[in-house]
Amino acid sequence: MRPVTPSRIATLVAALTLGLSLGFVAIRHGEAQAQTVDPFGGVQGSQACTRSRHDLERNKRNAMAFYTTAFNDKNPRRAVRLYGGNEYIQHNPLAANGFDAFISFVESFTTAFPDAHIDIRRVIAECDLVVTHALATGAVPVYTELGTKLVDIFRMSATGKVVEHWDVGAAISPTSANGNPEV
Repeated sequence: MRPVTPSRIATLVAALTLGLSLGFVAIRHGEAQAQTVDPFGGVQGSQACTRSRHDLERNKRNAMAFYTTAFNDKNPRRAVRLYGGNEYIQHNPLAANGFDAFISFVESFTTAFPDAHIDIRRVIAECDLVVTHALATGAVPVYTELGTKLVDIFRMSATGKVVEHWDVGAAISPTSANGNPEV
């Protein structure tokens, strides 16, 4: 067994960082084993990869309508009825799976913050995924005084219904070195 030195630790950290940036690194029995992940191959469990412009546009419209009907119109029940699929897998650690949990969360949130508003600025669709880039305002302190930039990812069913959701958000910065908007 070789002694642990700072340079060996740095080498291990660099190798793990590289492995994580190139794909997935699994640690088993104290050894790092790289596994290939195809970032262009879709999402785990993805069943459909539509490439038709019609279906991609439908998916974008439905994801945006689901999101804005629930939050801006404060009507998550209607959003689920019109745009929800057979299941709802939630990846936000603050929310539970299922449309009942989604409805409960949105009703509680919009009751607590009636001025909350989601302004979708960009939408991108590929295969069965739709990504929105938005500015969220009106829910201080949750969204902060300047607002919060949000990226939401929706997985759509083959019929264009929302069945899975991921999100990430960060407060809008008070200053900018480049002067460009964050959203």
